[in-house]
Amino acid sequence: MEIEQLRHCCLSKKSTQETMPFDNHTLVFKVMGKMFALTSLAGWDGDEPVNNLKCNPQRAIELRQQYDGDVVGAWHMNKKHWNGIHINNSVRDTMIFQWIDDSYDLVVSSLTKKLQAQLKST
Repeated sequence: MEIEQLRHCCLSKKSTQETMPFDNHTLVFKVMGKMFALTSLAGWDGDEPVNNLKCNPQRAIELRQQYDGDVVGAWHMNKKHWNGIHINNSVRDTMIFQWIDDSYDLVVSSLTKKLQAQLKST
């Protein structure tokens, strides 16, 4: 997967913002101000990039077991709710795109009713 593919997938989601709130090499995607994806740009130039995605806690455990070593508890994140996916071609791009969708949907479902209504009206 290329960084532009990941960016395009995230930015195609309704009301998504792309930010760099932490430093100049960590790209964060938010919906209505809530983070649903984070990736380090430092890994895209040779090192193995990692993409952090929010995940249902039970599903997070299942994915870590199924993709042992390629899906791990996300570094510097609440490991109960966040997975780190090593973008190294052993996990199919289609799976990563689905997990991005799942992360976005999970964050949207946790928004207040007011924010969900604003999202629907945009």
